[in-house]
Amino acid sequence: MNNQKEIVSVLHHLIDRCKDGSKGFFTAAEDVDDPQLKTMFKKFSVQRDGMITQLQDELHKIGKSDSESGSIEGKVHRAWIDLSSALASKDRKRILEECERGEDYAVAAYQKALKADLPPNIHQIVEQQYQQVKQTHDQVRDLRDQAKANS
Repeated sequence: MNNQKEIVSVLHHLIDRCKDGSKGFFTAAEDVDDPQLKTMFKKFSVQRDGMITQLQDELHKIGKSDSESGSIEGKVHRAWIDLSSALASKDRKRILEECERGEDYAVAAYQKALKADLPPNIHQIVEQQYQQVKQTHDQVRDLRDQAKANS
């Protein structure tokens, strides 16, 4: 895939997914009452911001920039964490379900990107970020499962 257009497309897609996650986790951290979840969501939001910066740096190295507005698909997925009703209900399980659903999109985006024929340096970054995204997904899923067991 040494076609620059395809590389740029993959990077833009991952940046959009990371923006979705950052915004979703930030919203969750701001609105959730549970101190454990608040701290965790803040950490995940900051993590995604770092991932965005790393991917944007790779775009800049190949002479491209990131559109601040995001794609139409990104705008659709930014609704991934429709927490308003879950947060209003103070239901830990529902909040975690919404977060996990959002993380499902991120995991899928990274799995797709890893199948692309990226240059080795970019592939390595994508692989490292995928591991972080997968770990976040699994942590949220495990907390959701605990919440289910306790309800």
